[in-house]
Amino acid sequence: MKERFRKFLVSLKRKPHMIPLAVLAIAFLVYSLRLTVISNTTAKLQGQGMGLCGFITMLFSMLGLVSFGRAFPHRKPVNKVMLCLTFILFGAVIFADIKYIGLVNNALTRTENAIEVTAATAYITESVTLLRVHLGILAAGLALTALLPLYTPLIRKIRTNILVESNGEMGALELSGTEE
Repeated sequence: MKERFRKFLVSLKRKPHMIPLAVLAIAFLVYSLRLTVISNTTAKLQGQGMGLCGFITMLFSMLGLVSFGRAFPHRKPVNKVMLCLTFILFGAVIFADIKYIGLVNNALTRTENAIEVTAATAYITESVTLLRVHLGILAAGLALTALLPLYTPLIRKIRTNILVESNGEMGALELSGTEE
């Protein structure tokens, strides 16, 4: 276990951008694995733009992960254009999630033909909870991305060397090539 943890730390020292990438991937998985709840809510409420908001969230999340991967090429400096594109894409995802939550709240609180949440339609409140969790994880991933220049030097200071006992009896090595 010790060696596995050491190897994990060594890989983080080499590629610290994997931390925010993992958080953003978790946000994508949280949303995509519970997409049925969002789809059922959209079908029940049929608010204007709800389907488009769900589509934008799904598509831009995938594109944001791809652009994040392209922003940190191996052994090259950060591609700032792709990093900016990543922030723009995830900004659109945040906007779409907030808009979707607003549309659900409008459908539940409107004066005419308000939707009532019952046991059969409990997925409506579950979708709002899901989107709030998604927004929180996404915000954490974007914050970790923005703070990457601050915590990268701290990660690189972690000692991952293996202590090897030296053989003190070796003495000096003869490199001259002449034999005595």
